[in-house]
Amino acid sequence: MLLDAIDRRIIEKLTVDARIPLVQLAKELKVSNTLVHQRMKKLSEKGILKNASYKIDPSKLGYETAAYTQIKLDSYELRTEIERKVALIDEIVECVNISGEFAILVKIYALNNRHLRDIIYDKIQTIEGVSTTNTIIAFETNFVRNVPLETDWEG
Repeated sequence: MLLDAIDRRIIEKLTVDARIPLVQLAKELKVSNTLVHQRMKKLSEKGILKNASYKIDPSKLGYETAAYTQIKLDSYELRTEIERKVALIDEIVECVNISGEFAILVKIYALNNRHLRDIIYDKIQTIEGVSTTNTIIAFETNFVRNVPLETDWEG
């Protein structure tokens, strides 16, 4: 979907503050409230804008350890079932299917290193079909951002 200048400006403003009142957003963009509502509805229907939500700072809730764990499977056919079981582990906040030797990558928040060890050994590695894991501890997140709205890549 091609985005025009108004769509891009709406998205840029909303990614900074999803709670901005639409009246204020329209005023800042110098367009009507109706236009903002229509554009947001269109962007939502196209799946570009997803549910607005608050971001929780895990460290403020006592989660001192963040890690990425790669999961190797006994058989790729087990992937969907293993992903379903991994989704039941509350400390796992993200799960992606990846290429290479490992098939699944999960992001884990743990209270400390001992808690992380227990999640990996007692919850992940006990899932039938999990062959092995490889974990990388993240010291800090420097930034998280959305994809660019435009790109000059020509491929």
